[in-house]
Amino acid sequence: MGWILLAIAIAFELTGTISMKLSASFTKLIPSIVMFVCYAASFTLINYALNYLQVSVVYAVWSGVGIVLISIASIFIFNEKLPVMSYLWIGLIVIGVIGLQTSSKGH
Repeated sequence: MGWILLAIAIAFELTGTISMKLSASFTKLIPSIVMFVCYAASFTLINYALNYLQVSVVYAVWSGVGIVLISIASIFIFNEKLPVMSYLWIGLIVIGVIGLQTSSKGH
């Protein structure tokens, strides 16, 4: 159950971050509202996920996967270009998240 809650929290965080960019520094109302709602939902779900998983794992997975997904989304949604070395660092984030998750026992 914790992993499901965490996955949904990550989806809300991704949507909130995309909405942040679309809000154009709070000049667009709907994306601004969506951003706040999504971040509130994400933090709420993280809070519930902590009943099943360790805080170190939850936060590392939430932030690490969020970084990777928003990096990918920025390429496809906003046509942003990443330097080639960025892909190496993103890969290291993925390895770190997987390593932390596999080395944790949960509770």
